[in-house]
Amino acid sequence: MPRIVSIFILAILSLKVNAISFPGVPNNYKEGEKIPILVNSLVSSNTAFPYDYYNEHFGFCQPEDGPTSKKESLGSILFGDRLYDSPFDIYMLKNDTCQSQCRGNVTIDEVNAKFINERIREQYNIRWIVDNIPAARKMLTEEGKILYSEGFELGLIDEEGNPALNNHFDIQIEYHINNGRYRIVGVLVWPYSIKNIDRENKCGNIDSTEHLYLSETSPTTFTYTFNVIWTESPVAWVTRWDHYIYNPDAETHWLSLVNSFVIAMMLTGMVAMIIIRALRKDIIRYNRADLEDQQDEYGWKLVHGDVFRAPFHRMWLSVLLGNGVQSLLMCFITLCFAVLGFLSPASRGSIPTVMILFYLIFSCFSGYVSARMYKVQGGEGYKRNAIFTAFLFPGAVLITYLFLNMFMIANDSSGAIPFGTLILILTIWTLVSIPLCFFGAIIGFKRRSIPFPVRTNQIPRQVPDQPMYLRFIPSSLIGGILPFGAIFIEVFYIMNSIIFHHIYSIFSFLFLGFLILIITCAEISILICYFRLCSEDYRWWWHSFVTSGSCALYIFLYSILYYYTKLSFDSFSSTVLYFGFSAIFCSFFFIISGTIGFFATFWFLRKIYGSIKID
Repeated sequence: MPRIVSIFILAILSLKVNAISFPGVPNNYKEGEKIPILVNSLVSSNTAFPYDYYNEHFGFCQPEDGPTSKKESLGSILFGDRLYDSPFDIYMLKNDTCQSQCRGNVTIDEVNAKFINERIREQYNIRWIVDNIPAARKMLTEEGKILYSEGFELGLIDEEGNPALNNHFDIQIEYHINNGRYRIVGVLVWPYSIKNIDRENKCGNIDSTEHLYLSETSPTTFTYTFNVIWTESPVAWVTRWDHYIYNPDAETHWLSLVNSFVIAMMLTGMVAMIIIRALRKDIIRYNRADLEDQQDEYGWKLVHGDVFRAPFHRMWLSVLLGNGVQSLLMCFITLCFAVLGFLSPASRGSIPTVMILFYLIFSCFSGYVSARMYKVQGGEGYKRNAIFTAFLFPGAVLITYLFLNMFMIANDSSGAIPFGTLILILTIWTLVSIPLCFFGAIIGFKRRSIPFPVRTNQIPRQVPDQPMYLRFIPSSLIGGILPFGAIFIEVFYIMNSIIFHHIYSIFSFLFLGFLILIITCAEISILICYFRLCSEDYRWWWHSFVTSGSCALYIFLYSILYYYTKLSFDSFSSTVLYFGFSAIFCSFFFIISGTIGFFATFWFLRKIYGSIKID
C-alpha cells in the first residue's frame, strides 16, 4: 500500500508541470532554406475510413516527379498514416503571397466531384506535417486558452447546405530564435473556398462569399493557391507541443481520477479488513476445533477436499491465462515507458509499435504460464496446450482484423493494411512469437508442479443450491461493476482521442488507472470467491476469471452507449469497423482483467488453506 500511494503522489506531482517536453533533436534552419511539407491521410470523426492524400478522386496537386512515400513505423501504418512529400515551395523566413500549388489549373470531373462533395459533408480534415508537428487550426477553449486542433477542413457547408471545396490556404509558420538558430514551433492553416481567385491582386479576395462548388454534372476547373506568413514566437522548441496536447477537461479529468483512486483505496481497505478479520476468526476456530477433536466442519473449511479439484475445460482456461499474462505484461511495460517519457505523440506510431513488439517478445511468458497452469490442473495434452496457446487467441484477433480490413479495402481507405506489411506481421509472428511460446511451454512443463496445501478427495462433493446473487452469472456481473467504475473515465478519454483524432499524452493518468484496475480486479475476485466458499461452492477456477473479466462486458456496453450518444456514423461499414475494433479491445481487456482476478484468488486460496490444520 505505501508503494502504491507513493507512486500516486509522484504521478500527481508530474501532472502539475505545465510544459510538456518530448524527446527528440531540434532541426535548426538557415534563412532561405527550403522547409518540406509532408502530407498525411485525410480523416473524419464521422466515419472510420481514412483516405490517402493522393487518392485519385481528390485531385490534389502532386510534385513534378510524382509523390514519394516516407518510411513510417508499423504502428503508424496500422493506424492508417501515409506520409508523402508535397509540391509546396516554402523557404525559411520568406513570406509568399498567392503562390500556386500546381503548375496549372486543376480539373475535377463529375465522378470525382461527387466523391469530394461526399467527403466534405462527412467533415473530412486535411493533415500536413511540418518539422514533425501537425498543421492545425487555432481554437479557443471555454477557459480562453489557445488550442491547436490537428488538421483543417477539406471544405465547408454553406448556409443552404451545399458543400464547397477549400482551394486557398493561409499558412502561418511560427518560429523561435535560439542563439541565432531558427526553429519551427508551430504551424497554423486557415482554409478558404474561393470560386475565382484574384491572383493579379495577390489573392485579395480570400474573404469573398462566392465559394468554389464542384459540379456533379460537368467538369470544374479551378486553381489551388496558398500564402505563407512567418511569425516569430516566444514559445521554445521543447514546449512547442503544449498547444497541441492541451486538454480543456484536465481539471475534471484529474478530480475524477483522484476520486476513483480514493474510492478504490477505501474499498480495498474495507474488503481487506473484512476478509482478514473473518479469516482470522475462522482459522482460530478451525484450529481450536482440531485440538479439541471436534469433527464438525462448516464454512469454507468444509470444501477443503474439493477446492483444488481440476475444473472443466482446463485446457481453455490455461490458454486464456497464458495469453492474459502476455497481454498484461505488454500493457504494463508499455505504460512504464510512456510515463517515463520514452514514448510520445512526437514519435508517430511509437506506442502501437512498441506494444506489438512487447506482445511478440512476451510470448515466452504466455507459453510458460499456460503450461504451468495446465500441469497444475492435471492436464496431459502438453503439445495441444502449447499449440493452442500460440495460435488460438492471437489467431482469432488476426482473423478478425483481416475481416475488418476487407471493409477498408472495399472503401479504398488508406487504413487498409498493405500486403507487404501483412506478410511482415505474419513472418514476425511465425519466426518470433510462436517459437518463443513453444520455448516457454517447454520450460513450464519441465518445472515441478505447484503444490496444493490440501489433498483432493476422489469423489466430488455435491454443491448445494446457491443464493441468486452467488450464482455464476449474477455474481460475475456484480464483480465487473467495480473495476469498470474505476477506469471508465480513462476509457472515455481514450475513445475520444481515437475517434476524434486528438493527441493523448497524459500517461500518468492512464498508469494510475491501470494500477486501480489491478487492485479492484484482485479484491473483487477474492471477495466473491470467499463468499462462494462459505456457501460451500468450491467451483472457483472459471468463476474467479470471469468475475473480474466481466468488466470487459461493461466496457463493450459503454461503447454501444458511446456510439449512440457521441458518434454520427452514417454507413454500415463504419459501424462494423467501430464495433469490430471495440470487440478486439474488449477481448484483450477480458483476458487481462480475468487473469488478474484468477491469480489473486489462486494466491488467496493457497494462503488460507495452508493456514489451517486438516486431518
